[in-house]
Amino acid sequence: MPITSALAGRVALPGSKSLTNRALVMAALAQGAVTIQGALFSRDTELMVAALRNLGFSVEVDADRRQIAVEGRGGRIPRSEASLLVGNAGTVARFLTAMLQVHPAGSFALDGDTPMRQRPMQGLLDTLAGQGARFVFGGETGCFPFQMHTRGLTGGNWSVDASASSQMLSALLMIAPLAGSLVTVSAPGTRPAFVNLTLEQMRQCGIRAEADWETGRFTVYPGTYAVPDGVYKIEPDVTAASYFMALPYVTGGSLTLADLPPKPLQGDARFREVAEAMGLIIQTGSGGWTVRKERGPGGALDFDFETFSDTFLTLAALTPLLPYPTTIRGIGHTRHQETDRVKAMETELGKLGQTVEVTEDTLRVIPRRPVLEEMAMAGKTAIKTYEDHRVAMSFGVLGSADVRGDGQPWLAICDPVCCGKTFPDFFHVLEGLRLRLPAGHRE
Repeated sequence: MPITSALAGRVALPGSKSLTNRALVMAALAQGAVTIQGALFSRDTELMVAALRNLGFSVEVDADRRQIAVEGRGGRIPRSEASLLVGNAGTVARFLTAMLQVHPAGSFALDGDTPMRQRPMQGLLDTLAGQGARFVFGGETGCFPFQMHTRGLTGGNWSVDASASSQMLSALLMIAPLAGSLVTVSAPGTRPAFVNLTLEQMRQCGIRAEADWETGRFTVYPGTYAVPDGVYKIEPDVTAASYFMALPYVTGGSLTLADLPPKPLQGDARFREVAEAMGLIIQTGSGGWTVRKERGPGGALDFDFETFSDTFLTLAALTPLLPYPTTIRGIGHTRHQETDRVKAMETELGKLGQTVEVTEDTLRVIPRRPVLEEMAMAGKTAIKTYEDHRVAMSFGVLGSADVRGDGQPWLAICDPVCCGKTFPDFFHVLEGLRLRLPAGHRE
């Protein structure tokens, strides 16, 4: 439903999926009890919790308090056999597969959803095979499903082709301290944002790790994860924040993103640059970020999203409302995520009568606002989401625009439930803002 009056409120964002799933792995590998506070509760994190339990770890969840308690086993995986499901979660698929190699003599069956069976895994599997792992594939070589036989870790020089997904490098870095001796990982051409996030979390948990981005070499020293005071606090999800950072452009007014720190660990905080180029003013403080609309963009937008690509869809979905053409670069790798995200945005924006030009790595949209308004008056356009939460949420923001001028809905989001991957309450939060309900209210 469109939001017909200027925003004035606060949004309580979910915890970061990226931080939560990394923290779950590190907590399981740590010695002793770890409580993760501010954790995300979504399908991706539930898959990781279920996998850890299937491996014999004690994991207790308290959704009301947004806490997960894990009993770390000091680098030991309790069970030597298990069947594990990774869904369509890249973090679970890559982090869990690498973590299993810690076991000196394990046999594990892994499978994912149909889209996950097509997502890149080969670079990671090749590195683990160099560590003695053996894979028996139930379908296409290098893809889920497979049976994994593990042989433990040895230090030394590792290499990985993580060009298709930096999660492969992050997965290896997280297990490297348990190799028993110094590990150097060569991974030239890897995108830095989420790897830097991994390294920072490792350091917070007592692991010494260094990066040389010029050479693409990473050094990890042996050690055991140790969480100070047994408590790890998760930041709000900055990628999720991008939708609400952009929303005041659509509706006017202002919105506070509660508890978002002034300088988040997450690289997707760079979306702030995009929001400011759209004419939004952002103020940061101890209570979060406050975003308000002050003007429109001063000219055509042209951004390279390579290092914060999960947020490109937020901008792409709003291009029909922008006064100038928009060019989005550095997104070729997103063709291999939950769906081909470049193709998805091209197709759905095309349904709305926009002129869309694409290459392998770019998306350029020439807005046609009159066509959008004509289509909105003619009836609802159904937006296909391709089982991709970010497609659904991005177009959810667009649908908040009162394009008809009468408060009537003009956009239908197919399968909004797919938002359960990272933000189950997304559309409830939007509705709460429309009705001016307190932050976090659910009907």
